[in-house]
Amino acid sequence: MEFKTVLFYVFSVILVIAAVRVITARNPVHAALFLVLSFFSAAGIWMLLKAEFLAIVLVLVYVGAVMVLFLFVVMMLDINLDKMREGFWGYFPLAATIGVIIVLEMAAVLLRSFWTSDAQVPAASDTIGQTKPLGILIYTEYVYAFEIAAVILLVAIVAAVALTLRKRKDTKYFDPAKAVKVKASDRVRLVSMKSESTRNNGTEAGAGDGTPTPGQPS
Repeated sequence: MEFKTVLFYVFSVILVIAAVRVITARNPVHAALFLVLSFFSAAGIWMLLKAEFLAIVLVLVYVGAVMVLFLFVVMMLDINLDKMREGFWGYFPLAATIGVIIVLEMAAVLLRSFWTSDAQVPAASDTIGQTKPLGILIYTEYVYAFEIAAVILLVAIVAAVALTLRKRKDTKYFDPAKAVKVKASDRVRLVSMKSESTRNNGTEAGAGDGTPTPGQPS
């Protein structure tokens, strides 16, 4: 058995165990961490299959962004776990049915490829997951589709910010144009005034208004 095959089985076992723990862990934070472990294991399998781009995207996008955001949300929210588990068995038949259908569909696709004995792998599949051929295709043949997708994502981000932006009365708002035009003389004003002393003729300042001074009977 080759070392690559051993690594494949090791990553596969870790992936299956981590995926099972994602749905069986009682703590949502532990479930999220097991999901991160499953993503790393899947990325290792992609690397063994010479799909470096998919492995990097899986780690950077899902582990580095989506899962970290999800983990922070789970840790900051005060989740009542007992209330969440009350309706578990009510949704279990539907969830089990959907799970069985998904398993049968995946088995039908995989078994069909295993039954075909004379299946030949195309020569182009050796470099299908590398970043250089993928970059060449994106920026040559599919450059317009790539730019359109980027514009659509930008519009979606701007629309999401515009829809969720609400003006609140307790927040401070300033006009950037006025802030740029402001000068030092507009912010600070020097006022010339006479100096005043807290003592007047050797007595305290409060003696003239009926306030008792130290040593004076009230």
